[in-house]
Amino acid sequence: MIETSPLVAMIHAVPTGARIAQEAFEREFPQATVWNVLDDRLLEDARDAGGLTDALRRRMLHLITHVLDGGAQALLLTCSSYGEVVDTARTLWEVPVLKSDEAMFQAALAGPFERIAVVASAVPAVPAAVAQLETLVGATRADRPVDIVTALSEEAAHADGPEEIARHLADALHAAGGGDADAVLLAQYSHTPARDAHAALEDVPVLDGAGAAARELRALLTSGPGNSRTAMVAS
Repeated sequence: MIETSPLVAMIHAVPTGARIAQEAFEREFPQATVWNVLDDRLLEDARDAGGLTDALRRRMLHLITHVLDGGAQALLLTCSSYGEVVDTARTLWEVPVLKSDEAMFQAALAGPFERIAVVASAVPAVPAAVAQLETLVGATRADRPVDIVTALSEEAAHADGPEEIARHLADALHAAGGGDADAVLLAQYSHTPARDAHAALEDVPVLDGAGAAARELRALLTSGPGNSRTAMVAS
């Protein structure tokens, strides 16, 4: 294990997500040296193409190659829409490479939740998040399946402040029939500031990916009391 100041790269698709991930690492993993890489066309280009194309996958792999060849000892991909590219990266490099919401999904599935809602404001984020979550359900709790409901609110992407974001996401969730979910997962880092407001509206736990990812990488890259992977997922 790496003892001090590991270099952690983060690849972002939106500036807001970069800021939120940075704040999560400052709070949860302050000993890390963070390297931020931003391509602010990734989401727009995926949306315009109707999903990920081979060219977009290659583009993300080029970014991953750039940071790992540059000495990064771990990588967090903060854009959930490109999470499938991580599966390819893991066959090419041995360092930890995390999808944006993996640790959050693991924490949710470790809990007692039976009906989980996935909410987002970017179209590609929803199927990407659901695919990851369903894969983990099959791998970790096949004997205790979970009902997944999704909600998309593109209005939330243009909302003014956390309370308005939370209201749009909650309205979309109820319209989709997910008002009885017993946990809500935020499928985009940019919605993290609305977590507490959304939890107040729904009166259920609302989980975000940034803090969970920071804790997971802290467990993987450092040693010491309280830094086991189990402790990180349970945090």
